[in-house]
Amino acid sequence: MSPAPQVIGIVGNAGAYGRWLQRFFEQQMGMQVIGHDPADAASHTPEQLLERAEVLVFSAPIRQTPALIAQYVQQSAGREAGRLWLDVTSVKQAPVQAMLASQAEVVGLHPMTAPPKSPTLKGRVMVVCQARLQHWQPWLAHLCNTLQAECVQASPEHHDKVMALVQAMVHATHLAQAGVLRDYAPELGSLAALLPYRSASFELDTAIIARILSLNPAIYEDIQFGNPHVAPMLERLITQLQTLQAQVARGDDDARAAFRQQLLLDNRDALGETSVAEGNYTFERVGYLLADLTERQALSVHLPEDRPGSLRALLHVFEQHGVSLASIHSSRTPTGEVHFRIGFVPGSDAAAITLAAAAVDASGIGRVLLR
Repeated sequence: MSPAPQVIGIVGNAGAYGRWLQRFFEQQMGMQVIGHDPADAASHTPEQLLERAEVLVFSAPIRQTPALIAQYVQQSAGREAGRLWLDVTSVKQAPVQAMLASQAEVVGLHPMTAPPKSPTLKGRVMVVCQARLQHWQPWLAHLCNTLQAECVQASPEHHDKVMALVQAMVHATHLAQAGVLRDYAPELGSLAALLPYRSASFELDTAIIARILSLNPAIYEDIQFGNPHVAPMLERLITQLQTLQAQVARGDDDARAAFRQQLLLDNRDALGETSVAEGNYTFERVGYLLADLTERQALSVHLPEDRPGSLRALLHVFEQHGVSLASIHSSRTPTGEVHFRIGFVPGSDAAAITLAAAAVDASGIGRVLLR
């Protein structure tokens, strides 16, 4: 019979991911969670976690995690045998190696997202590195199913090599772009001055830059400095940019031909016809979404009853008032509320929209949100 834990211990429960995991285990899996925060004297002690937690989760800064795990291995002194230790850092080799010094079963997890606003990881990827797993295999499968993540199996070494491209390269190129924008700001103005000239590509890139700069700097620092495969990747990235720089500096027909062959045709062939087509389609869909979000005549509505037929009843109100919709997009808040952003055909009667919004509020079908 597979283990069925009653208590989950989180080392680093005060961090953003630790807090999200605590809510997940308590609300989605119905488990008791205890946690240790070094900055909180009122939190559980490491000894209490080692005594009581059948599953121990390390959710600490990347650079601190291996040494932290080593401390728990030493203090546990074999009591962890038969239990499960997990970590959720963005680098896997060092933390997993540190956990393997214990007698626990060991799995490294990497959710490929910052702590989401939703209660699960639905629609997101999680990398799973099963280093030593036997009796806890069924429970891990249950955890993955409850998380609703798209799970990808990998070894810790392969994970870190891939993350040098999927994470570190993406962050590095966007942070470099941010630096260039900063350099040009005295001449051309801030980002706000550039956005009126935006293409969809520029808008997406600057949104990613803003996303990176809005989150914890320590995470992005450790992703660059804590993965041994990043430095060789950066050398290759710089080489590619230097090649382009040299071709543009030459500016002749031979340089243009080399640019077309090396950076366009060769790269297109390397990606493959299917990946290019699918990626282009994804870009077009995102472009349509960005266009929809610029509609000036729009309402956001919360549907308190998330049930079949709720949306139909909402849309019927606009139909009754002769208001035509141009777009509709749904999202969920951190508490699980369903919100719809409804855009209207340009030139729609503003008075009719106002009346429809009032009818939505009065009927109880939905609640129109403030802009």
